Amino acid sequence: MVARLIDEDPEGAYGYSRVALRLASRVAAVREAAGFAAYANQKYSEALAEFRAARRMTGSVELWPLMADCERGLGRPEKALDMAGAPEVQKLDKAGQVEMRLVAAGARRDMGQLDAAIVTLQSSELASHSVQPWTARLRYAYADALLAADRSGEAREWFAKAVEADRDGSTDASDRLAELDGVEFVDALVKDEADDAADEDDKD
Repeated sequence: MVARLIDEDPEGAYGYSRVALRLASRVAAVREAAGFAAYANQKYSEALAEFRAARRMTGSVELWPLMADCERGLGRPEKALDMAGAPEVQKLDKAGQVEMRLVAAGARRDMGQLDAAIVTLQSSELASHSVQPWTARLRYAYADALLAADRSGEAREWFAKAVEADRDGSTDASDRLAELDGVEFVDALVKDEADDAADEDDKD
C-alpha cells in the first residue's frame, strides 16, 4: 500500500507505513518503506532514522544517497557533501552514483556554490548520448544549475536535451524550455469558460 499510494497520496502512504512499523518493525523492508513514506512527506529526520535502521539490518549501501538528501532536508548540506565523499559511494551501482552526484550538486547549491554545483554535475554520464533511467533528471539538474548561474543559452540547450530523454514525463523540462522560449500556455477549459462568460455579457 505504501508503494501504491506514495506518489498520489503520500500522507495515506505514511499512515500505512506507521501501521506496518507497529506490526513488523524488525523487518528491513518495512523500515525502508517507512523511510520512503516519511521522505515523501518531508519528514526528513524520521526518514533518516528509518533508512539508517534498514541499512543496519541489510548491510546494503543503496539508501546512501537518500540518507544524504535527508541531511540536506535537515539543513545540513555539509554533512551531505561528507557522505558524497565517503567510501560507501564506491559500492553503489551506476544509478546510485548518479543519484549521489545529484544530491552533492544540490548541497553545493544549498551553500550558494553554483559554479561548484555545475562542475559536480559534469560527468561521463551527463556527456553520454545513451538514455538511461537517470539521464533526464541529470540533464535537468544541470540545466537548472546553469540557469541559476545566468547561463540561459546553455541552460536552454540542456533543458532541450532533458526533454529528449524524458520519456515518462518525470521532469517539467518541457515547461521550463517553453518558458525560456517565451511560450505561454492557455488552459483550454478556462479559456472556454471565459469565452462563454464574454458571450453572456455581450447578450446582456
